[in-house]
Formats: sequence, C-alpha cells, structure tokens
Amino acid sequence: MRRSTIVLSLVAFAAGCSDPATTPADDGGSSSAAASSSSGDGGSSSAATTAVDSSGGTSTGTDDGGSSSTTGEPPAPWVWDLPPGFPEPYVPAQNPMSAEKVELGRHLFYDLRLSGNGTQSCASCHDQARGFADGLPTPQGSTGSVLARNSMGLTNSVYSYPLTWANPNLVDLEHQILVPLFGEFPIELGAVGHEDEILQRLRDEPVYGPLFEAAFPERDDPFSFDAVRDALACFTRTLISGDSPYDRFVYGDGELSESALRGMNLFFSEAVECHHCHGSFNFSMSVKHANTVFDPQAFHNTGLYNVGGTGAYPLGNEGLYESTALDTDRGRFRAPTLRNVAVSGPYMHDGSIATLEEVLDTYAAGCRNVTEGPFAGDGRANPYKSGFVGGFEMSPQDRDDLLAFLHSLTDETFLGDPRFANPWP
Repeated sequence: MRRSTIVLSLVAFAAGCSDPATTPADDGGSSSAAASSSSGDGGSSSAATTAVDSSGGTSTGTDDGGSSSTTGEPPAPWVWDLPPGFPEPYVPAQNPMSAEKVELGRHLFYDLRLSGNGTQSCASCHDQARGFADGLPTPQGSTGSVLARNSMGLTNSVYSYPLTWANPNLVDLEHQILVPLFGEFPIELGAVGHEDEILQRLRDEPVYGPLFEAAFPERDDPFSFDAVRDALACFTRTLISGDSPYDRFVYGDGELSESALRGMNLFFSEAVECHHCHGSFNFSMSVKHANTVFDPQAFHNTGLYNVGGTGAYPLGNEGLYESTALDTDRGRFRAPTLRNVAVSGPYMHDGSIATLEEVLDTYAAGCRNVTEGPFAGDGRANPYKSGFVGGFEMSPQDRDDLLAFLHSLTDETFLGDPRFANPWP
C-alpha cells in the first residue's frame, strides 16, 4: 500500500467513523497504567515526565503557574515538538505548560515521598519500559488495596478523553491526578491525613527548593498540593509517543515487514473492523486536542461478560453504567490507544486477557464465553454488545500478520527516552 494512501486512510478514520453508542473498543483492549494513578473508575493515571526540554515540547509556559524566570524576564512561550501527523494538544488555560513545571513534575512522578506511607510513587505503577503501565492484571495501592481496573498506560494521555476506562467526568489531568493522590476507595498513594507530612518531606529535600521556585515564581510559598498537581499534569502531557516503525513507514523512509503490511491492511479493513474503535493518529477514537470541535467520548461493550445471561458485568466493574445507571451502558468502556500495546499487557479493562494472541482470538470468536464461576455467561450474546464485535474469520497467517502490525506500533525511543526517566540517583 502506498504511503499516501495510508495517510489519507488515517485522516478518514480520525475524522470519525465511530458512533459512541455503537462502536467497540478493544474493550479495554490495550492495557496498562497505574496503580498510582487510577481514576474514579480505576482507570488512567497521572504521570510526569521530562527534564527541562520535555518530551512534547521545548520552552516554557505562561500565566498562573507560569514559568517566568526568577530574573523577572517574561516567560518564553511553550513550543510543542510533535511527531508528524499529531495535532497540538489541548492544555487548560489555568495550567499553561512550562519547562520548569515539567522538570518538577518528573521529579515528583518518581518520588516515593509523595505517598502517605512513603512506599509508592506514580512510577511504581507506571513503568516507562511498559509504556508507563505496570504489567499486572490489576494494580495495588500503597497500603495493599487492590484496584478493580487494569492500569491504563500513560502513552499519549494528553490526547485521551476521558482519561479513565469509564468515568466520563474525568476529562483533564488536573482533576484526574487528585484521585490517586487522595482517593480512599481504594487507597492508591494515600495522601489523605498525611498532607502536611508529605509537603514537609518535599521541603526537606534540597533539590526541590529551586525546582518549586522556578516552576511557580509568583507564589510566596510554592510548596502546595496545587503545585504538585499542576507539575504532574504538565509532565504527563509531555509523554508523547509517535516514533514507532509504523510512523516511520507512513511519514518517513522506514520499512515494515511484509507480514506487518498485511496486518495493517487487515487492521484497517471492514473484515476485522479494528479501526472503528482504534482509528485516528492515536489508534483510539476517544481523542481530544486543541482543535477538537465535538465531544469525542466513546464507550463500547465488547461482550467480555454476560453474567447470568442478563447483560450484566461483574459488580463494581460495570463500566459507564456506574455513572449513568442506564442498562444500555452496562459493560461499556473506553477504547485505549494501541500505541505501545505490545509492551503494556495484560489486556482489557480488568486485565483478564494475558496476551495479544488471546485478545485477537477473543475478538475473532465474537468475544468470550465464560463457562463457569460467578461470572459465567456467554458474552457473545450480551444484549448490549457493540455491533462491531461480531467475530471474523482469521487464519493462522492472518493472526501472525495482525500481531506483526501491532508490534510495529512500539516506539522504542519513547520507552527509553532519558527525558522521561527517573531523575533521582
């Protein structure tokens, strides 16, 4: 397939071939990301990345958390350094980007002192080598509480809308980050009741004085949880991945294997229909950016469960239904990005599928029939299942080709980028 044809195809998918009421996701198909940053629904998380020239951008921000220099010079505007084909991210006006906030956020992201008992950081559940996921079916918080949902990876979370598996109200990082910090059901970082202690730990660390002052020069006392929140949000927004073999093939001079090319054609075909939920530049239709003009939220029931044949999902893991109480929203979850999906397993909203091979087999079968146990029921017959999850014919060669294509979405540069790495000795 010609590169120009592929690019035009991606533009078409990004324009919106998914109906939020009917299009499925890989159900949660792609995995990963955070015990330390789940959401009100157990979902996506908070993160922070780089050093002064952060991943997504160079330069500094302005205004209320602005990054004016300590010499009183006006702050330089933040400039995004984006991969080809990526739109400018949306950034809320009350927390403009700055290199100083990004660098502070990177330090906070990797700091155990941010948890109430000093045992867990954001990075404890967001491993850079795993696309900022954690490799567990469901994560544990700092006190041992087990979360209900798989940790969704932080790859390109700046474009995710909403930020979690199924909570339509958590749409910006500033609000999402408060959940792992202060949430109690379950406890993640467990900051409640330890607020003063945590801030004092940060004040006692010599590295933090200059970092907080540079990030928030307009504040008399920059040490606050508002500052922590804003810095973590800025760092997370820089975690942008767009240098995979697939990207280099589409926008540069890179090559894909014959198998990956066949898999790409299958992926974007009506035969398997992956692209209906995993389209756009980010391989997810739930995307928001600076120029978004409509509500991009999309949730999908993929037939992973059908408890008792009633359309139900396991209690406490019922998806969008938990926010709307509409039966038709039972089991509906957001489709995550497939970028770096090969390293971010296990998969689905509850981490119940271990490998990509199993994910493909499950979708080819029209999803899953649970034959025993408390969640028994034929998900293939779930009355609320998306019409796009009807099963498809898949030969062994087709399976290998789809896997080769999914592996071509792995961005090794991103996974090892020192700008996103632990800054502490």
